[in-house]
Amino acid sequence: MAQKILQAGLSSGMSAVSGFHSSKPESLPEDYDGLQHVIADSVVPQLDTRYTLRGKDGKDVQVPVICWGAWPWGDSSTFHWSDDELPALRAAWKKCLEKGMTFVDTAQVYGSGRSEEILGDLINNHSPGVDRSSIIVQTKWLPNITDSGTNIIHPVEAPVKELRNTLKRMNLTYIDCYLVHGPIHISSIKQAAKGLAQCVEEGLTKTVGVANYSVEDMLKMKDALAEYGIPLATNQCEYSILRRLPETEGMLEACKKNGIVFQSYSSIGQGRLSGKYSKENPPPKEYRFSSYDMEHVEPLLEVQRRLAKKYNVSVAAVALNWNICKGAIPVVGIRKESQVVDNMQALGWRLTREEIEELDKHGFKGNTTMLWQQG
Repeated sequence: MAQKILQAGLSSGMSAVSGFHSSKPESLPEDYDGLQHVIADSVVPQLDTRYTLRGKDGKDVQVPVICWGAWPWGDSSTFHWSDDELPALRAAWKKCLEKGMTFVDTAQVYGSGRSEEILGDLINNHSPGVDRSSIIVQTKWLPNITDSGTNIIHPVEAPVKELRNTLKRMNLTYIDCYLVHGPIHISSIKQAAKGLAQCVEEGLTKTVGVANYSVEDMLKMKDALAEYGIPLATNQCEYSILRRLPETEGMLEACKKNGIVFQSYSSIGQGRLSGKYSKENPPPKEYRFSSYDMEHVEPLLEVQRRLAKKYNVSVAAVALNWNICKGAIPVVGIRKESQVVDNMQALGWRLTREEIEELDKHGFKGNTTMLWQQG
């Protein structure tokens, strides 16, 4: 059902994550200084670089600087998934295991639970000799619209119940990070926090976080969780050179100040910054992701292509390195081994401040939506 609702919106012209866009994207003010958010020049992201998702009583989770997005897995409506793709995905997973890049983000709504099933199968049946503790599993709670009784009558129990269902689908005993998928839950932030805390206390998840939250609500959740001695580990929002609101509205700074890891989904602009598409070869219209005309993206792609040639990396790697240099962990989708290889080329080097500034000049401000995407 959730897939069909989303696809109807995409077909009508809505972006998958950012609502309806105007025909021409808004640029940032000329005097805006994006370099204020850049991490120390001495930090070069590597395969073994790790960030810390904070857990209760120091039970933290160490995560790589790239997270694999599993939204396409099993999602036939939006991403036209077919199980014929499983062999290619397993080959991609093997490459991830070889390199120790095993941080995966999924959600209960992706493929109506199928994405979680596929990830569970990869962990249980296609990870020979790899200890479960070295694989970081992150999923997201979205109130089940077919089970409104639990969400309305027992709002605290809702995330707990859904996480138990997740663990059954994945055939796992715990996950590493559990996020509230968006700020649309019927429960209050305090009630959602209590439910998340119960998940931690029962050992169902090690850490907890949010997604698509505004700075204000993120800090409210942080304070609510603190009553149970639990840190807010992360906030995941759309962030790329094409959507820089998390910079301009203070999200990056608030996360840094409060020890919250910022994750950036759609970090290559839903494919627009991958090098696959161009003004002459735009993304398929049925996807409607980030519905900016490629004509407006082309000046940015020209810079990316030049930098990709300089560093002998993929075009996508330039966009991902930019995210990492701004202090974000990019979440990028994979379906085949070549995507894993291209994306991991973001590591082992870094853009100069002058190159980041040049990319920034071609970036866009981005939008929020009334209900879903507030951060």
